[in-house]
Amino acid sequence: MCVVYIPQVARKLAMVEADLERAEERAEAGESKIVELEEELRVVGNNLKSLEVSEEKANQREEEYKNQIKTLTTRLKEAEARAEFAERSVQKLQKEVDRLEDDLAAEREKNKLLQEEMEATLHDIQNM
Repeated sequence: MCVVYIPQVARKLAMVEADLERAEERAEAGESKIVELEEELRVVGNNLKSLEVSEEKANQREEEYKNQIKTLTTRLKEAEARAEFAERSVQKLQKEVDRLEDDLAAEREKNKLLQEEMEATLHDIQNM
């Protein structure tokens, strides 16, 4: 038979009850911390979803900008090619205008000489 002293049992019981109380307090603190962390996790999850949506939109805009840059680059090259062709055409036309002006001046000179010759001939005919 075991002899157990009641004061020792009472003291051990008091210690166990104190330990239990501290353990329950820690459990409550842990549970409240879990609730806080779950709320924080929910907020972070929502932020992550929002960031993912923003990233997707940014990626779409980036793709649109790339396409726009490609289109504008193509249009720029086409415009530069047209401008070069127009400059060459202007140079050719200017040469043609210069040539025609020279031809006109030469023809006017010929016309002037013919007119002088006709006047001289008419003067000779009148004096005969």
